[in-house]
Amino acid sequence: MSNSAEIKRKFSERFQIDADGMRQFEIYEGLLRKWQKTINLVAARTLDEVWQRHFWDSAQLFELGAGRKHWLDLGSGGGFPGLIIGIMLKQAGTGDIQLVESDQRKCAFLREVSRETGSPVTVHNCRIEASEAVIRQPVDVVTARALADLPTLLGYAQEYLENGAIGLFPKGQDVGSELTQLAMDSRIHLNLRPSETDRSARIVVASAV
Repeated sequence: MSNSAEIKRKFSERFQIDADGMRQFEIYEGLLRKWQKTINLVAARTLDEVWQRHFWDSAQLFELGAGRKHWLDLGSGGGFPGLIIGIMLKQAGTGDIQLVESDQRKCAFLREVSRETGSPVTVHNCRIEASEAVIRQPVDVVTARALADLPTLLGYAQEYLENGAIGLFPKGQDVGSELTQLAMDSRIHLNLRPSETDRSARIVVASAV
């Protein structure tokens, strides 16, 4: 796939995004390119493949949380998957997502995209370790992409999982080694789903037993 009209068409068809929704994604792309000039939001080499490497990779999480309305994205960075989920929630007409990010400049970017796209996004400028005091409950889905190893992610998400949320964590080809490092909690169930953007990658779906 390439970052072109064809990939946009395929993206729209795959995720059933209407014309208005596609305009919101294009607004996001434009702001990402603008802010990338002064803030490192994504790896520079991936910018010209943003629809596949970042938009599609993030959007595939949405259907894994189908029917769940209240999302939480940890370490949101440039907004993947948080802002993508926010735009898709707007199109669905229900739900919201909270983004946790410690970098003030990235928070400013996240807020501008949220404002310009009208997405149901709340940005919390704080460290993950201090976020429990500001997170609104309930939380139905916890996401994190390119943030930390799996044991650390499960530690961050444990309380939410125990209260009925699921965790959706995209992982690369090293997911196997991360699983071997994990001291498995018998109360947590992990399921690996294939990634649509990388044959060697997996999405870890975590839930409490």
